[in-house]
Amino acid sequence: MSLRPLLWFAAAAVFAAAPVHAAGIDVSKPYGNKSGCINKDGQQVYAEDMLLVTKTDFVTAASACTIKESKQNADGSLLLKTECEAEGEEGKAPAEFTLKPSPKNKKKLIVVDDSGFVMGEVSQCK
Repeated sequence: MSLRPLLWFAAAAVFAAAPVHAAGIDVSKPYGNKSGCINKDGQQVYAEDMLLVTKTDFVTAASACTIKESKQNADGSLLLKTECEAEGEEGKAPAEFTLKPSPKNKKKLIVVDDSGFVMGEVSQCK
């Protein structure tokens, strides 16, 4: 008996079990605009345009959101279900945001709120 079919089957099983990141958006490393990336390790500077997405949080100049669930959509976007605290308000409120590939630059993502408003463009922080 040849080992070739057995090796092919084993390779196919390993490949099928491996997670696929190329088809979806992976935020295991932070994404931000210029101000967001400057602040990726904590508040360094204040900026009204700040956008920062990490595997656990979505932060803007006016709000801090904890990501409760993320879901890859069939169109390649990533839905973030969050709980947010807004500056000047008490308590937390649920909110949803979507990360989509930027139509202008394949290395960047756009952040869209649940009303369809494009909040801005982010790229992977260095």
